[in-house]
Amino acid sequence: MKKKIIFMLINMNIGGTEKALLNMIEELSRKSFDITILLLEQKGDFITSIPKDVKVEYFKGYESIKNTLKKPLHLVAIDLFYKRKIIKALTILFIYSVCKIRNDRRYLFKYLLRNYERTACEYDVAVAYAGPMDLISYFVINKIKAKKKLQWVHFDISKIGFNNYFASKIYKEFNKIFVVSEKAKDKLVSTLPELEDKIETFTNIVSSKMILKMANEGEGFRDNYNGLRILTVGRLSKEKGQDLIIKVLAKLKEAGYEVRWYCLGDGQARSEYELLIKEYKVESDFILLGAKTNPYPFMKECDIYVQPSRHEGYCITLSEARCFNKPIICTNFTGSSEQISQYETGIIVDFNEGKLFSAVKEIIDNKNLRNKIKGNLEKELIETVNEIDKLIQLV
Repeated sequence: MKKKIIFMLINMNIGGTEKALLNMIEELSRKSFDITILLLEQKGDFITSIPKDVKVEYFKGYESIKNTLKKPLHLVAIDLFYKRKIIKALTILFIYSVCKIRNDRRYLFKYLLRNYERTACEYDVAVAYAGPMDLISYFVINKIKAKKKLQWVHFDISKIGFNNYFASKIYKEFNKIFVVSEKAKDKLVSTLPELEDKIETFTNIVSSKMILKMANEGEGFRDNYNGLRILTVGRLSKEKGQDLIIKVLAKLKEAGYEVRWYCLGDGQARSEYELLIKEYKVESDFILLGAKTNPYPFMKECDIYVQPSRHEGYCITLSEARCFNKPIICTNFTGSSEQISQYETGIIVDFNEGKLFSAVKEIIDNKNLRNKIKGNLEKELIETVNEIDKLIQLV
């Protein structure tokens, strides 16, 4: 008899969390599993990448509560007063006071989800996959019927807005908490030591075989550029650090290097970065390519791969780039040293303009170092599909 498993996350925008889920689903046998994905939002370019035999459902009430969740509650209450919805405004003010005093948004979630019934279907496993995302964690615990419940943590909790009190209350209800890297796991354990027995590492699933196959199926660079191509892949946002590489490219051009830097990804910071590109006068050589569901042809064709993130949990794009045996430079985010051996399979630097510039310059100038890194990456097996056994054993 098939086991029923449901994964809940925000949407299917192009990102590491969503890609990791698609990779995991690829490894789950349809003979053994009946898979459902529950999304808060019906959006994202990766929706079309969900296999047709996977059920996709949407939380229909999300749009009506989204504003209340994202906006400061006292401002929500003021808006309601202006609209003459006095009782609702007073209720929100009361909830705002309780949440602030107790530093606990469970009261808000309980109010917003009060009319949402528990799922009629009972699952064998329910997964809060977009963690930490407090609403999803709360929803999985309180609104989904399941024999076992899992929490996934994709981030370095010391670098994001992580509510320790909320997590201590909600996470204890889960049977298992999976964290995507050893260092990220250590930080969660130090924050919630009482839950240590439930916390385990689950590295994002990467299949080099699938990645290399997709690299030969898609289309890469089309600009007929003859200089060195540097590539960065990731959502355009502050935590991914693209603002740093715009400045580094300006320094490289000033130093006379014939390079062009390409960014795959889209996001809220795009307009800010476009202004920064103009400010540093690199419009011709810093290319925003937008989001691509298949970034692998670009990884295959680039000369150098750079991951400049301010913070990560486990950087799946870094894992993917390693499959192509190209010189790699990344910043010293959580999990980077679990993937890169310093000056053996890449270079890890602090998040610093000068240090990143020096590392790129060194890779360009030092042919022996480039060849050494390529040779060492060729010997590595970039394959983490066996991680799926941890999930299968739980089920």
